[in-house]
Amino acid sequence: MEKIVTGYGLIEGPLWMDGRGLLFSDVLNGGVFALGRDGRVSTVLEHRKGIGGMAAHQDGGIVVGGRNIAFKGLGDDRSLVLLDKDVTDTAIGFNDLTTDAKGRLWVGSLGYVVFSDQTPRPGHLHVIDLDGSVRTVSDGIMLTNGLAFSPDGKKLYHSDARENVVRVYDVTDGGVSGWQPFATYNDGHPDGLCVAADGAVVVAVAHGSRVDVFEPDGSLCQSLPCPLPMVTSVAFGGEDLRDLYVVTGSVGGPDDKSGTIFRTSIGIAGLPVPACRVAL
Repeated sequence: MEKIVTGYGLIEGPLWMDGRGLLFSDVLNGGVFALGRDGRVSTVLEHRKGIGGMAAHQDGGIVVGGRNIAFKGLGDDRSLVLLDKDVTDTAIGFNDLTTDAKGRLWVGSLGYVVFSDQTPRPGHLHVIDLDGSVRTVSDGIMLTNGLAFSPDGKKLYHSDARENVVRVYDVTDGGVSGWQPFATYNDGHPDGLCVAADGAVVVAVAHGSRVDVFEPDGSLCQSLPCPLPMVTSVAFGGEDLRDLYVVTGSVGGPDDKSGTIFRTSIGIAGLPVPACRVAL
């Protein structure tokens, strides 16, 4: 893997945006940043901590997770909460998120503060419809992480890092009908994930020093070693979406600011992630 940039606490939420490059967050130290094609890093959003997932919005901003799900303007001061902690009795915040082909937003809520000694409680999976209404469609997720759809939109993949399983749901029109284990882990924890144009599922393995690539039937076809153990997420990028960006945290690294972005390839183009179209 090619090291691109380093010096962060816990990098998460990688998002490729044409014209801006790779957006990413620093969960522990705060902020959203853009890694340009020239390798330079600029600040997109200051201060906000805890952003585990991001999506582009059709109105020119981004949607971010953390203490709530919020729209943030890029280059302006627009800010709007789309989903707050009162969505359930147990939600204390939100982690990763994704969009479907219609532009609806799918987000996972957390039931406890992850970096704490709180007793773990399960979170939920929610859908924010285009009109802003919210439905809770699944539960029992002990540590919600990566979310991504299959190319035909009929499957939704969802990492539960504490239960060491990647779920796969059958998708109905704006909902899901149950789930099955897609991949299970004994060495490391499934974290962020993305899907290739051919349906391959790419999973970051936190505390596992690698990225796993699965065929759509769940068979493992590649494991890519990573120089740092805390591999938190993955995203396709570049003009043809053939670059795979791998982001990491500092745990197990040389110091507390060794979170790094790497770039590699798995020989497959990525699946474009639609922009969010939830009304503002």
